[in-house]
Amino acid sequence: MQSISRRLSHQSFKTSPSISSLKSLYPLSDPRYGADQSRYGSTVATKGGGPLVRKGTGGRSSVSGIVATVFGSTGFLGRYLVQQLAKMGSQVLVPFRGSEDSPRHLKLMGDLGQIVPMKYDPRDESSIKAVMAKANVVINLIGREYETRNYSFEEVNQHMAEQLAQIAKEHGGITRFIQVSCLGASPTSESRMLKAKAAAEEAVLRELPGATILRPATMIGTEDRILNTWAQFVKKYSFLPLIGDGSNKIQPVYVIDVAGAIVASLKDDGSSMGNTYELGGPDVYTVHELAELMFETIREWPRYVKIPVPIAKAISSPRDLLINKVPFPLPSPAIFNLDQIHAQSGDTVVSDKALTFADLDIAPHKLRGYPVEYLACYRKGGPQFGSTISEKVTPEPWQ
Repeated sequence: MQSISRRLSHQSFKTSPSISSLKSLYPLSDPRYGADQSRYGSTVATKGGGPLVRKGTGGRSSVSGIVATVFGSTGFLGRYLVQQLAKMGSQVLVPFRGSEDSPRHLKLMGDLGQIVPMKYDPRDESSIKAVMAKANVVINLIGREYETRNYSFEEVNQHMAEQLAQIAKEHGGITRFIQVSCLGASPTSESRMLKAKAAAEEAVLRELPGATILRPATMIGTEDRILNTWAQFVKKYSFLPLIGDGSNKIQPVYVIDVAGAIVASLKDDGSSMGNTYELGGPDVYTVHELAELMFETIREWPRYVKIPVPIAKAISSPRDLLINKVPFPLPSPAIFNLDQIHAQSGDTVVSDKALTFADLDIAPHKLRGYPVEYLACYRKGGPQFGSTISEKVTPEPWQ
């Protein structure tokens, strides 16, 4: 009986003539199956190497080959980056340290099982290693423009980036590391945040010389912390405090363009590795001009109260002095943020010789128009009405 069963099992593994004929009719290299067609190739490229995975049509149900751990993915830029990674078939590991609800809005952005929330502790090295264990790409978006009782500027913006770079180096399988810094980062800046960002860039490149550094300017978008803050203040108090005379220059950028730049740096031939890019929008504004754009969009009369810089610093200083001396958390600073006042003391624009969006084949959006239309929610009487009307609106008659 055993000899008969062995003979049957042996015959079952032999290729039948019918299967052989099917293979001749439909070879595995047939381009309809995505094996040898370039448009079905992997979207992640490594320097001096080929693509990782070769399946899919490029949509969210394909396999791009990217398994990315995105630190800071629950923040402002993070949601747009996760969406762009997921829609091309990448698996995104989402580390979070707060409530289980923190990453829930991200799970809908990818195919089933492609967005993987993973709880971690930034001060626990083993938990960081766990969320990076299966990844081949690490993207660090962690950053904060104010400090709290628990986390200082240096710990959030510098030491965390350095720790991630060290762990990625030990990992051995991380093909790309992207550090998102900040335009204006400099070791000589008066701002502690910008100093920490500059130190983080140096530490990351020291550990991983092939890392890509991206320096976005002030980001504008639905959840931004500049135009929203201004509009909320204006809606509540009917004026906007303008620190100084508002003449310092900034180059705000649409957040979706920054997310696109990160993805573009992953999809290139490795030319972005080891380089630093400064990502500013196509137009340079003064702070006053950007405020005018905000007033025009929310359809309110522009009213300003100009506050001299020394007085603004005096208003902002008590929080910084008391942050570690009181047994309770202090409210987050909005307009009167001492470190941001230091950061915006001069012009923050893209330097002449820097690598920019153009080097990543991206044309950034102009802010006027769609990128700031989300401010319509601050108009009095609804999106169509405000104290001023930029274009004539005729209400539809009741039917």
